[in-house]
Amino acid sequence: MSAIHILSGGAAQGLVAAIRTEYMAETGRTLEGSFGAVGAMRDKLLAGEPCDVLILTQALIEELQASGQVKPGSARPLGRVRTGIAVKTGAPRPDVGNAAALKDSLRSASGIYFPDPQKATAGIHFMNVLRQLGLDHELASRLHAFPNGATAMQAMAQDQGSGLIGCTQATEILYTKGVDLVAMLPQEFELATVYVAAVAARAEQPQGAAMLIDMLTSPAAAELRQRGGFE
Repeated sequence: MSAIHILSGGAAQGLVAAIRTEYMAETGRTLEGSFGAVGAMRDKLLAGEPCDVLILTQALIEELQASGQVKPGSARPLGRVRTGIAVKTGAPRPDVGNAAALKDSLRSASGIYFPDPQKATAGIHFMNVLRQLGLDHELASRLHAFPNGATAMQAMAQDQGSGLIGCTQATEILYTKGVDLVAMLPQEFELATVYVAAVAARAEQPQGAAMLIDMLTSPAAAELRQRGGFE
């Protein structure tokens, strides 16, 4: 059975998992994916890792298309993903409705979980939020960064401590067991990222790649996308 190779931001991991069985049944192909910080996925592509389908931010897809790494005309938007605040399931939900409330809640947290502040979209943004709040140095010892939002949320769910807060894209929160979405970041710090799926220029199975993108972006999958945090 042939495999479709995916390099994707962590935001789309749950969506791909949700349609995996249907795709395999319809096409006879398996799905093999690497999911993580979008910058890391771009680096994997440029390093020559096998790739049929890319799912990255719109900006990165446009950059890669301009450099000849994406098949022209193949890009299709999955939707917009906002960045939110999470807690462990069952934990009290902190007030994060505005900058002052968010600052107080972060100061009160015993640990703060988030994705890579160098290569992950949400991680880069969250570090900027901490800087704007004047908390990046004050809370340094309580910051726990992980390669992507999914691993950050999994780690927070498994932490036996209390008073924990996480920040990453809503998709990664909603698809992780053991954590709950509290709210999106306050309006003044809002981050909404458009994700796009495209066929890699050197795809070994461009037809199978296009079929996967059609399925992910189809009207039939609209409820799955919405339930998973895509708007």
